[in-house]
Amino acid sequence: MWSVQHRRRLREVWASAGWPCQDAIEIELLAAGLLLQVFDDGGRMTLRVTEAGVQVLAASLQRNRAAFDAHEALVGRVVREMQRAGRLAWRGLRLRAPPPDDEGPRRWPTAMPDVFSIRHTTREDLVEPIVHEIKVRRADLLADLRHEAKRQAYLGLASQCWYVLKAGIGSADDVPACCGVLIAHDEALELARAAPRRAMRLPLATWMVLARADAEAAPDDDGQGRL
Repeated sequence: MWSVQHRRRLREVWASAGWPCQDAIEIELLAAGLLLQVFDDGGRMTLRVTEAGVQVLAASLQRNRAAFDAHEALVGRVVREMQRAGRLAWRGLRLRAPPPDDEGPRRWPTAMPDVFSIRHTTREDLVEPIVHEIKVRRADLLADLRHEAKRQAYLGLASQCWYVLKAGIGSADDVPACCGVLIAHDEALELARAAPRRAMRLPLATWMVLARADAEAAPDDDGQGRL
């Protein structure tokens, strides 16, 4: 199994003119026959991806597609669970989170939760916004957990923040205590740790994004109810 760095270099060579970097990654790819040195009439060298390299890229593409499909399927499951709980749910939002209360520049970080939901209520203080972050691969989970600023942005937008982990890639011990954890089995979502609940009033900027975005339609909603 080739590392992320090796596969990334193959993609870069495939998509470019193939100018050499002459580093250790390139040496290993050349030695394995995944790259080929090509010299022009002036002696200038470029790189080309070999047939073996193309097969590595194709296999990587298939794995990424499978992971994306699994991720989107789990996102859909969480959306349906939120709808069954009487909540409005969105996926793929870009939200501006309030800056943390510390010294320094006041930057509003961008948050992109997999699922964002609120209670179906007319009481602003009872909407109880919740963020769900979905992970189906352990490498993605570990990479995400290193981004403290991302987690703080979620906490700045939600009264609860949850990680939903595909069974087998992690446990509640992997996730900071500020977040709840659900384990996704084939048949059900198992509660591994409840998320701490905090009082939260959404900023006007978030309401404006929600007003412009379409909430996920319920499974039995054919769209006529909104006409």
